[in-house]
Amino acid sequence: MSNSKLYKGSLSIIILKLLTETHKMYGYEITQKVKELTQGELNITEGALYPALHKLEADGFLEVEMQRVDNRLRKYYKLTQAGNKEEVSRIEELERFIETIQGIVNPKPSLG
Repeated sequence: MSNSKLYKGSLSIIILKLLTETHKMYGYEITQKVKELTQGELNITEGALYPALHKLEADGFLEVEMQRVDNRLRKYYKLTQAGNKEEVSRIEELERFIETIQGIVNPKPSLG
């Protein structure tokens, strides 16, 4: 996808949705899962991902769990209860937005 501005506004929704489905993930795992699910169309950079994760954490939607893996600490992110509610709300909002844009891009002929 050539215009990364389109997905940057949706990055927090993407993170919340992935964490709803997988319970907890670390940063690199998130980038690879998005790449896999989009067949390489979306490549999330660390420069975009970590500020989004930190903002979601600061807003109380994520909590961090440190885990030792191969003798190093890995930071896992998981949803809080508020994060679960926020994910549902943002997905509903995104679906309404997509429907609205579809009405502009692909209008249905009026029967008048």
